[in-house]
Amino acid sequence: MVAVVRQRAFRHFLLMILALLILVAIGTTGYRLLEGMNTIDAVYMTIITISTVGFGEIKPLSPIGRLFTIGLIVSGAGVAAYTFSNAAAFLLSGEWRSHLERKKRLRMLAQLSNHVIVCGYGRVGRNVAQELKAEGLPFVVIDPNPEKIAGIQEDGFLALHGNASNEQHLKEAGIDRSRGLVAAANSDAENVFIVLTARSMRKDMLIVARANYEESEPKLIRAGADRLILPYRIAGHRMVTMLVRPDVANFLDEITHATGLELLLEQVHLKPTSPLVGKTLAQAQLRGKLGITVLACKPLGEKPDTKPGPDTVLQADAQIIALGTRNQLRELEKLAGR
Repeated sequence: MVAVVRQRAFRHFLLMILALLILVAIGTTGYRLLEGMNTIDAVYMTIITISTVGFGEIKPLSPIGRLFTIGLIVSGAGVAAYTFSNAAAFLLSGEWRSHLERKKRLRMLAQLSNHVIVCGYGRVGRNVAQELKAEGLPFVVIDPNPEKIAGIQEDGFLALHGNASNEQHLKEAGIDRSRGLVAAANSDAENVFIVLTARSMRKDMLIVARANYEESEPKLIRAGADRLILPYRIAGHRMVTMLVRPDVANFLDEITHATGLELLLEQVHLKPTSPLVGKTLAQAQLRGKLGITVLACKPLGEKPDTKPGPDTVLQADAQIIALGTRNQLRELEKLAGR
């Protein structure tokens, strides 16, 4: 609603300026035709007449010229005064700055591609944004709360004020060029509508949704979500793991939070042009050369091999699940032809 009001104020401001310019053009043309003035003198006479400054006539006016001037004063003085007063109010109010900032954001959104759309900037959405930033992935946040939008922008993230279940707002966020969407609203009902709208617009996009309650899972799946996250279930599982298997929990912290050893799990697609294709794991020497540990390998159209050995052959279009540091995994992605 705020953006609509700003757009209307800006359009109103432009219309007033346009009306003033048309009035100047009419006055200039009239003085040239009626009094034979050159363009500079005609513009000068029009401006001093409209502004009611009245420094003096360039030359004595004919009766027709005087009548034209009276008409110009009557019609122009009000328009000029109204335009100048509203222009001053518009500039001092900062509406122009807000409009330009919105235009700038829309231009940046138009340049985004292969990005992630984060719907909702609550506790979950905020952490999703931080993780995406750490991964170096482009993203945009959609939230209906204008105060949150201001906070998102202060955090240095690209934000769009709107409802993520609205098709127009998803179009502005570049859903046709995005790689995925995260439905992280606080309400399960909101997430269902977000997923439903997004899936109707993109059949091939990966959608991850948040669910607070287990009974919401089938609804979100039917709406089109590919993956579901239940924060409370995950929190309970992690707490029990910390109690029963503390060393495992510490190891998982190293992987999932990228602290200490900065170990990460990554899914890497092996392209047909990769020099690794056709080699065994022993021949590829990923562990010796890169420090990479291959945990699983899934050939195209086959079940994943969760116990790959030295004789496992790396096939074209296979998916490799690897463990390593961020830099090591980037080197693997280069070799894989990503």
